[in-house]
Formats: sequence, structure tokens, C-alpha cells
Amino acid sequence: MDDPKERFTALYDRYYRNVLGYVLLRVEQAVAEDVCSETFLVAWRRLDELPEQALPWLLGVARNKLAKQRQVRHRRQDLVERIAALTSEHEHLAWDVAEHVVDREQAVSALRALPEKDVEAMILATWYGLTPDQAATVMGCSARTFNVRLHRARKRLSGSLSRQAARSPARPPRGRFAEES
Repeated sequence: MDDPKERFTALYDRYYRNVLGYVLLRVEQAVAEDVCSETFLVAWRRLDELPEQALPWLLGVARNKLAKQRQVRHRRQDLVERIAALTSEHEHLAWDVAEHVVDREQAVSALRALPEKDVEAMILATWYGLTPDQAATVMGCSARTFNVRLHRARKRLSGSLSRQAARSPARPPRGRFAEES
């Protein structure tokens, strides 16, 4: 079989259930399907490098993908815990849902105004927690170029948020005695 598409299709048909079963033993179905997709994407990209015994290699890739997801979940949980530790009881009580919806809408609007590469750089660094070297690999550039791109993206986002804040009306004071002042 010399056609890469046929080789990949045969590989996928033969081993998909095995890889999915392996992953399902460790995570819920939605995550398992994502991990399987990522595993076979790696297989497609490295099709010419696959060993003759492909199943152990595929399971190793799936295992690495699971470990990476575990790291991301732990980082996210750590971030939630740090934010919770820095938030006082008073801030929890004074939390206004409407204010946060407005803030979210402004943030989404500011992100939409940015070029796609800026958004991608910020997502890779903040959401996925990739190092500059890893993010640069994803974006197909050097780590130095990625760092410059990320710095510029953050500056553009900050500028966009500042412009939006200047255009929006000032918020009334918050708290129990806001009506009296």
C-alpha cells in the first residue's frame, strides 16, 4: 500500500477501537474521543515514521496526550485555587453578575477586534499554558518571534480594552450605601 490515505485509513480502521477503549478506561467519553482524534492526527503527521507494530506506538501517543490533558486540568485547578485564595469573603458577597457579563462582553469584543494570530498566541500561552518554545512550534515560528508576537498581542488587547472603557459610560458606585452618595 503506497497511498498514504489508504495506509492511514487501514491504520484507523484497524486500531481506532483499541485506542478508544484504552483511553475510555481513563477519562469520560467526550475527552476520550478528543484524545483519540489527537492521537490519530499525530499518526497521520508521522505516517512514514510509524513502526511495524503500530498499536503500541498509538497507545503511547494516547498515553502522552492523556498526561498532557491531566497537566492542563491540574494547572487550571491550581489557577482556580489561587484565585479563590486571593478573593476575600467580602468580594464574593459583593459579586455582581451583571457587571461581569458586561466585562465579559467587552473582553470578547476586544478579542474579536484583534488579528487571528494575536488571539492564537494569547490562547496558546494562557489557556493551554504552553511554554514559548511549545507555542512557537504550534505557530510555526521561533520562540523569540512567538514572544514578540505575544507581547504585541497583549499590548493591542490592552489598548482595545482601554478604548472600550473610554467609550462606555462610567459605572455607578457599588455597595450598600451607593444610593446615598
